[in-house]
Amino acid sequence: MDPMAKAKSVELNLAGRVLKLTTGVFANQAHGAVVASLGDTQILATALMADKPREGVDFFPLMVDYEERFYASGKIKGSRFIKREGRPSDNAVLTARLIDRPVRPLFPKGTANDVQIIATVLSADLEIDPGTTGIIAASAALMISGMPFAGPVAAVRMGYIADSEGKEQLIVNPTYEQVEKGKLDLVVAGTIDAITMVEAAAKEVSEDILLQALEMAHKHIKKICQMQLDFRDATKVKPLEPIVAQENAEAKKAIAETITEAEISAIGGKTKGEVKEKVHALEEKLFEKYAAQIEAEVFTEGDLKEVLNTILEKHMRKNVLEHEKRIDGRKLDEIRPISCAVGMIPRTHGSGFFQRGETQSLSLTTLGSPGSAQIIDTMDVDMVKRYMHHYNFPPFSVGEVKPLRGTSRREVGHGDLSERALMAVLPPKEEFPYTMRVVSEILSCNGSSSMASVCGSTLSLMDAGVPIKRPVAGIAMGLITSDDFDGKRGTYKILTDIQGMEDFAGDMDFKVAGTIDGITALQMDIKVKGISIDIMREALQRAHKARSQILEEMLKVLPEPRKEMSQYAPLITSVRIQPEQIREVIGKGGETIQKITAETGCEIDIEQDGLVMITAPNQEKGRMAEEWIKKITYIPKVGDVFEGKVTRLMEFGAFVEITPGKDGLVHISQLDHQRVNRVEDVCKIGDMMKVKLVEVDDQGRLNLSRKALLPLPPGVTATPDITRRPPPRGGGGRGGRPPPRRF
Repeated sequence: MDPMAKAKSVELNLAGRVLKLTTGVFANQAHGAVVASLGDTQILATALMADKPREGVDFFPLMVDYEERFYASGKIKGSRFIKREGRPSDNAVLTARLIDRPVRPLFPKGTANDVQIIATVLSADLEIDPGTTGIIAASAALMISGMPFAGPVAAVRMGYIADSEGKEQLIVNPTYEQVEKGKLDLVVAGTIDAITMVEAAAKEVSEDILLQALEMAHKHIKKICQMQLDFRDATKVKPLEPIVAQENAEAKKAIAETITEAEISAIGGKTKGEVKEKVHALEEKLFEKYAAQIEAEVFTEGDLKEVLNTILEKHMRKNVLEHEKRIDGRKLDEIRPISCAVGMIPRTHGSGFFQRGETQSLSLTTLGSPGSAQIIDTMDVDMVKRYMHHYNFPPFSVGEVKPLRGTSRREVGHGDLSERALMAVLPPKEEFPYTMRVVSEILSCNGSSSMASVCGSTLSLMDAGVPIKRPVAGIAMGLITSDDFDGKRGTYKILTDIQGMEDFAGDMDFKVAGTIDGITALQMDIKVKGISIDIMREALQRAHKARSQILEEMLKVLPEPRKEMSQYAPLITSVRIQPEQIREVIGKGGETIQKITAETGCEIDIEQDGLVMITAPNQEKGRMAEEWIKKITYIPKVGDVFEGKVTRLMEFGAFVEITPGKDGLVHISQLDHQRVNRVEDVCKIGDMMKVKLVEVDDQGRLNLSRKALLPLPPGVTATPDITRRPPPRGGGGRGGRPPPRRF
C-alpha cells in the first residue's frame, strides 16, 4: 500500500520556495502530526494533550522540544566517542523557545492538561535556518489536533542586505550567507491579525528599517496562516476538551468580605520587599480569619493567594490605565535609579557592575587565545565563536531557596539575547585576536535582568580594554491594555523599564538593545492577541530615548575602552608570514611548534592565510616566541649579521646555523684574515660565531664570513669576502660538495 495514499497536503509559494504541509503519513497516533517542508528542509511536528489535568499545577504545562538530527544534513556527529545525539544544543534550546513563545498565549488561561510539542528535523537544506519552519509545523499540528488553540500562527525570517549594485533591501527567508553578510537577522511570528513575537540581531539598524521589515513579514505571515486554516478545513478534526482551572468561588467571596478597597490601594512601594511585606500581611489576615474553612477544605491557602493576586493585578492595571500610576510611583516613561561601576573584581580581566532599581548584574570578562574559541558541531552549519556571553540566574537573586540543576532554558535564552546585542560592536579578529567570554551574574532581580546584563557587559568589555565600536545599552518596555483591546482598538499604555510585577501581570515584554546609532538586538513577547505596527513604533521611539539616558549614565563611569589591558590578561601578538612558510613553523610532525610552545609557555594559532597569533603569559615570553618564529621564517639578505651556532665542520669550512633550520657555510678562507690551515684551529661544534651574510648563490645557498666582522691586523691587506664553494667531488676541489641541507 502506498503510504502517501491517505496524505493531505497544501502548498504555498513563499519567497521563491515551496512551503508544503502534509499530514496522514507519519505519527498517526499523535493528536496532530504534520510535516512542514520548505525547499529540502522537512520538519515533523507532533502535538499531544494529556487526558487529565496535572494535579496542583498553577501554570500552563506546555512542553516544547526541538530535536536536531545529524542525519538531516547527511552528517555524523563530530565527537570521536559519542555519535548519538545527546542533550539539546543551545541552538535547539533557543529554537524550542522560539516555537513556545508565540504558541503559549493562544491556549485558554488556566489550562492544566499537559501539552507536548516535538519538532523533529528530518531534512535540512543547509541554506536556510529551519527555525521558522518549525514554528509553522508546530502551529499546523496544533490546528488539526482538536486542542483549544486560538491559532494559527506563522513565522518568517527577514534579512537586510545589499544587492549587486550596493543598494540595501529587505528580503524574506535569507540564506545563512545572506544573514552573515547582511545587517539584520529578524524572526517575526504572528497571527492573521497581528504580530505576536519578534526576535532579532542587527548591526545598528534604524527603527524605521525594523518597522518596514515587520510590515513586510506580516504580509507573508497572513498568507501562511490562511494556508493553515485551509489545511485544517480539509482535515477531519476531533475536538479535545482540556480542564481549565477556575477561581474558587468561596475564596473569592471570602476575600470580597474581608479585604477593603483601601487595603488593596495601599499595596505599593519602591522595592519588591515593601510590596511583598504588605501582600503577606493581607494573606496572614485571611489565613487567620478563615482557618476553619481552610481546615475543612472549603478552599486552600493557595486558592486565597491566587484570588488575592488576581485582584492586585487588576488593580495595578487599572491604576496604570486610568491614573498613569505605577506600583512604585514612577511615571510611565521613567527609568529606575541607575548605578554603575567597573574594576570591582581584581583578578578578572574586566568587570562591570550595573544596577537599575533592584536589578543587579555583575558582568565579568575573560580574554583568551584564538584557540580558546568555541567550536560548535551542529546539525547543519558548524561554526566557531570567538565571543561568548553566559547568563546565570541563581535563586538568591529573587530571594528564593532552590536546588541548582544546571543551566536553564531561560538562562540560555537570556545569554543569547545579550550576546547578540554586543556582536555588532566587537572588533574584528584582525584588530583584536582575543577570544572573549563574558559571564553575567544576576545578583538581584526585579525585572529586566537580561537588559541589565547587556549594560554590565558593555562596561566589563570596556574595562577589559576591548576596543568596541560603541557602547550598547538595553531597556525593557511593557504594555497594559484595557479589556476591550483587540490589538488595534481600545486603551493602552506603554511602560518604560518594567519591573517584575509589571512584566508578570502586563501584556508585553519588549526588550530593545542598541547603540546611540541603532538597534543591535530585539526580543518581543506579548500576551494579548496581537499589537499593531503603530504601537510598536511608539514603543521603539520610547526605547530609543531610554537607551540614550542609560548610555549617558554608563559613560560617566567609563567613557571609552581602557587603553591598557589587565596585567593578568594574556598577551597576544601576531606575526604575518607567507602561507608556504607555515610548514616550516610547524615542523615535521609538529616538532618545531611543539618545541616553541614548550620552551616559551605560549599558545600559537596559525591561520591558513599566514597570520600567526601568539598568546603569551607575559611580554618576555611573547617576545621570545615572536623572535623564534621570525627567525624561522626570515628570508636572509646580503649584509645581515648573525650570532649563530657552529653545527658541522668540514675540511673546507664550518656550517653555522644563523636562524632555526637555516645554516650557511663559512669557507675556511672566510674564518680569519690570516691563513687558516685547519678549521678546528678556529672553532668547534657548538661554538657561537658572529658572521655576516656575504652572498646568496644561484641555488639559494648562504655564504657567510667571519673575517668580514674582524678588525684587520697590522700590516694585513683585506681579502675578498666572497669565496666560492668547492666544486662537486671529483672536480679538483678540496673535499667535494657538502650534503644537501633542509631549510
